[in-house]
Order: sequence, then structure tokens, then C-alpha cells
Amino acid sequence: VTPCTHASSLDRPSLRRISPTEHACTSTMAEQAENLTPITVITGFLGAGKTTLVNYILKEQNKWKIAVLENEFGEVSIDDGLVAESLDAPEDLITMDNGCVCCSVRGDLVRTLGQLAKRRKDFDAMILETTGLADPAPIVYTIQTNPKMSDNYRIDSIVCLADAKHINMHLDEKKPDGAVNEAQHQVAFADKILLNKVDLVTEDEKNKLKARLNGLNKFATVIETERSRAPLDQILAVNSFNMESILTYDPNFFDDDGEKLEHRTDLVQSVGIQFGGNLHAQWFNMFMMDLLRERAEDLYRTKGLLSFHGQGDTKFVFQGVHEQINFGPAQKPWAEGEERVNKFVFIGKNLNRKELTKSLMECLYKEDEE
Repeated sequence: VTPCTHASSLDRPSLRRISPTEHACTSTMAEQAENLTPITVITGFLGAGKTTLVNYILKEQNKWKIAVLENEFGEVSIDDGLVAESLDAPEDLITMDNGCVCCSVRGDLVRTLGQLAKRRKDFDAMILETTGLADPAPIVYTIQTNPKMSDNYRIDSIVCLADAKHINMHLDEKKPDGAVNEAQHQVAFADKILLNKVDLVTEDEKNKLKARLNGLNKFATVIETERSRAPLDQILAVNSFNMESILTYDPNFFDDDGEKLEHRTDLVQSVGIQFGGNLHAQWFNMFMMDLLRERAEDLYRTKGLLSFHGQGDTKFVFQGVHEQINFGPAQKPWAEGEERVNKFVFIGKNLNRKELTKSLMECLYKEDEE
């Protein structure tokens, strides 16, 4: 794996030692990211309040200048509640009084973002509102791997808008052949969950719902809202979709909470694993290659903080969406005296904590191996 790669498939089973001059690469990447326009991807079921949220952004708030892209996926029609004139053609941009713009994307997201690239500095952020899309992985992949996109944009966060009154019904919906339903999928992918319409449920119902969402994805921040009045500074330009986000997670997230998998009603879950020591680069790469080859479809989000034998004080981080992995050195190395603790996050379907932990710990470097 080449440490300064934006997107690596972990297909080369060796890490080379990083020279002191190469540490500058990480800060350069961070500076480049600062110059990219952040895109917040918003998912959620029809009726969760996405149209109300978009209209709030376009018509009521005055703090942010935002480009809202309404994306039509599959056969689901674009929400009629949005400014009707904006739906005439993909090239049409409707400018609102508060400086925000609204645009409809019908098909080619790359073309639309390409057209907006020369104007992107006019906006504080972009919101891509997805209708009828459970898995945002294709959007993430396109923006990270298409040079025209990655030179101008970055994924800032993935936000799931959930209706507190009806989300349980969507989460409980049974799908044929053990398939994961879209609501569980959307919650699993999110960095942030906007729990909307909390005024329509009791305090007890709300707390039970938050506990359930935590079981599906305990690494996502839940933000309570009413009538889609979201605190935009908590979902825009927050840089929560990045390799280093694992550094800020609560250490308790990685504890084994003794979950009884056989009693779970949700196929989707989140697993956090941590242990000390230095990893053997070749064994870890082989493990990840095998895991992604066999389970990529089931692994919605993966994150890691790694210490490798033979890499000095360099701290490595990675983030993945299905088989697409971003990997590189963290901005700050391991501090002198800091305990070398490897941390892993897996969010997906049918995960087995014991098996994952055993396989990862087998990747630890042992002195007698060389």
C-alpha cells in the first residue's frame, strides 16, 4: 500500500518505510482537502422531511450559501414540493434570495457537478439530496475516483434523515431472502442521523428509538430536529467523512457490549474492535484483501487506526465504503510514550465480532516471524 494514496484497494501486500520528508504529504493532503468544496449527501425515506429540509435551506436560513442538488435515482420521481421551476432541465439553476441555488440532476451527476465547478467557490457547501437511493457508495466512489470530481469536491458527510414517528416501521419491514431493508442500509451508512419529527413521539419512544439506531450504527451522531429545522453547522462542512474521524470516537465504542446476535431483529449492526501491538503489514493486507473479496457487499463502512511493525512512529488510518478503501498516514504520528492501540470499525450485515477480532489479532507481528 502506498501511504499517500487517496484511494487504494489494498492490493499490494507490503508497506514500505516512510522517509521523514514524506510526512509532509499528509499535511499537503489536508491542505488540498480544505480547498475542495464539501458535499453533504442526504438520504432518507419519502416523508422523512427531506423536502421540508431543502425548502428551509433554500428559503428561510440566511447564514449559509448552499447549492442543493436534487438527484433522481431509479424510477422514483423528484419531490414535487421543491421549487417547481428548477425541475425544467438539468442545466437550470434557480438562485434564491439568500444566495443559495437549486438544481435538478437527472442522470449524469458528473456532468452537473462539472458545470458547477467554475462556480463552486460561490458556495459554502453543497447538498446532494438523494431520492430512492439506499446505498450512497456509487456517489462516494465517483467523487473520489473521477479526477474532474476529486480535484474540485470531497464528500463531507453522509446524513440520514429519519422520521421519528415512522422509522421503526421502516426498520421492521421484512425483505425477501434475508435482504437488508433500505432504512437499515441508510442508517448504517450515515455519519450523522437527523432524527426528525421528535415532537410527534413521547420521550420514552424517542429514547428507545435512539437506542435502536445506536445498535445499528453507534458511530453516527444523532441530532434531534422538529419540522426539519436542522442545525446546519452540525451537518455541513463538518468533515466527518474522512479517514481521521476514527481518532475522535469515544473509546467505549470499541468495548464488547456482550450483544447476543441470535436475538437481533436487525441484520445490520456496528462493531468496534481495539487491541494493542504492531500489525504485520503483509498479514494485514492479506486479511483485508480476503475480507473485501468475500464480504465487500456486506461491509457498508469500515474504518481503522493502525500501527505497523517497521514503520516507526507513523500512525496509519483507513476508511472504506464496500471494497473502496482510502488509506494513508495520519496527520500526526504516534506520540512518544503513546500506547499503540489498533482500532477498527465495521458497519454492515451479518458481522461476527469474535471472528473479526480473531482474524485481526492473527495479523499482529511476532518477533519470531523474521
